[in-house]
Amino acid sequence: MLGELIIRDAVTADLQALQSLYQHLSTGDAVCSPDEAERIFARLLLYPGSTIVVGEVDSRIVTTCTLVVIPNLTRGGKSYGLIENVVTNADWRGFGFGRQVLSAATERAWAAGCYKVMLMTGSTKPQTLAFYERAGFAQSKTGFQIRRHPVRPD
Repeated sequence: MLGELIIRDAVTADLQALQSLYQHLSTGDAVCSPDEAERIFARLLLYPGSTIVVGEVDSRIVTTCTLVVIPNLTRGGKSYGLIENVVTNADWRGFGFGRQVLSAATERAWAAGCYKVMLMTGSTKPQTLAFYERAGFAQSKTGFQIRRHPVRPD
């Protein structure tokens, strides 16, 4: 029987589990040292409303996304949210956990006064795009990027 998904904001003690979970996002990706991960996490939290949202089942983190609330001088000074690093452990996909963690991040953005929440994906897989649409996101803008390092394979 599957345990209940508990959604909460990450704490420093979660960083090792998050580093492991991120391997499901990009296998073989470089991993920060524990000290560097703590420094980066502390910097993220300096932006009010910004957090790493985690979903755990039976005390194991199985899904996550990062929300950054960005101050803004347009839209009457209303901030906007940016979601990144959306990932669910491959063994836990298909249960709706990723959608729940995205919903929680979006609610946190609204609570922080954001007027919109954005995310981008490099994936072209139909199931990935359908996942984001089922989570309430519309493919309504054109994204551009410039990268210092090559794009990881889909």
